Amino acid sequence: INQTSGSWLRHIEEEEVNSNIPPGVNPEAYQWFHTVDTDRSGFINLKELKQALVNSNWSAFNDETCLMMINMFDKSRSGRMDLFSFSALWEFMQRWRALFQQYDRDRSGCISGTELQQALAQMGYNLSPQFSQTLVQRYTLQGGRPGIQLDRFIQVCTQLQTMTQVFREKDTSMTGNIRLNYEDFLSGAVTRLM
Repeated sequence: INQTSGSWLRHIEEEEVNSNIPPGVNPEAYQWFHTVDTDRSGFINLKELKQALVNSNWSAFNDETCLMMINMFDKSRSGRMDLFSFSALWEFMQRWRALFQQYDRDRSGCISGTELQQALAQMGYNLSPQFSQTLVQRYTLQGGRPGIQLDRFIQVCTQLQTMTQVFREKDTSMTGNIRLNYEDFLSGAVTRLM
């Protein structure tokens, strides 16, 4: 009887938690949101987001990537995310984590230049192996093993997507070449990356 009543109580508690989750919010994201919203403000700020996101070696995500994510999902431009924005970020993160794990073939927790080249090619980027290697060198942690961790992988891929969108808007004839002045380039990059 105790085991039955114990499982019945757990079932009731789970139903209570699930009934509080607004429609369209991922249940896992809901739990994480309330765990990392340490000041109980109803919003996740940069410091709290950094505590929520970790690489495969349990290191916290870097500030740049966390700030980029807040900027992507903070529709009010307040520098913080509500539950709905955090849930959208959660879904975004799950897709990137799965892609990262798919290409981290040696399970090192880092993407090498070769692995990054394969991932970018799969995403439709026709970039040289040298370019991929340059990205890896730029984003490898000093003193760490060669390669980029999940946080930097997301940052690199998201920035590539953003810059590609800027390029495609200007490449109306789809030739792969554009002509623009420096300020046009900066304007396109700033409005999407910052």
